[in-house]
Order: sequence, then C-alpha cells, then structure tokens
Amino acid sequence: MIILSKLADYGVIIATQLATQPERQANAATLAEETRLPRTTVAKLLKALAHGGVVTASRGASGGYRLARPAEAISIAEVVAAIDGAIGVTQCSIHGPDCTRTTFCSTKPHWKRINDAVGTALAAMTLAEMTPANLFAQWLKLPPKPGPTEGQGAAP
Repeated sequence: MIILSKLADYGVIIATQLATQPERQANAATLAEETRLPRTTVAKLLKALAHGGVVTASRGASGGYRLARPAEAISIAEVVAAIDGAIGVTQCSIHGPDCTRTTFCSTKPHWKRINDAVGTALAAMTLAEMTPANLFAQWLKLPPKPGPTEGQGAAP
C-alpha cells in the first residue's frame, strides 16, 4: 500500500480549507475548528507549509495564514513536499546512493518510473481542484452512466 503520512494528509486538508476562501487570513485555532483537526497539529503544519512556501503568515492581532499563491498555482505535490520532504514510494526513490543494494538491485529502475508517475499525478492536481465547490462542479460534468443498449435488456 502506498500511503502518504497522516501529517501530509492533514496538510492538504488545511491548505484546501485555505483555498476555499483565498481572500481571508485564518489563524491556527480557526483552521483547527473548521477542519476538526487538533490545534497543535494545525499550528505545526502551518509553520511547515509557510517554510515550504505554500502559505504566508502575518503577525499581530489580525494576523494569520493565507495561501502564498492562487490555489490554481499550488499543486498537491508542493503541499506534500512541504510536510514530508521529497516524495518517494520506496527508500531508494529518495535515498538512492545510501541503499546498500543500489549496485545490484534489478527493481530500482522500475521503482523510479513508479515514483515519477506518483509525483506527476500529485503535481497535476491543484488545491483549487480539491475544494468542495470544484469537486461538485466536476461531479456535475460527469458523463451519464452508460445504460443497456438495445438487445442488452433495453426496452425496444
């Protein structure tokens, strides 16, 4: 099973929440309440997202966090990388030279292709596409399910 860390998943949830109202600034307490995540976890993730260039922070009584760029310009890969670092489905995908099997492993080139495909898929999806409004809009555009055709149980 290929799975992102729980923190990366939470980071995507927080960034997507910020994408729903890009003009506002939100503090960790507000985002924790809105996403139903622990406040300390949200605060920790916001700092990592700021360090990774996904969000910007402003201090003061009316301070908070907002996306650093439009949601359409921030990929899920960027959010995951800000939390977890380099994306890799195996250790050798990230730490190739450190692996003692590098010189004789026959599967390494194949894992690189798989890792590249996963990275490409995450890079192709933006925060804007993850927002509930956009997910609903995509759902509305789905083609109708194909029904039975004549001769396959359809009424003549």
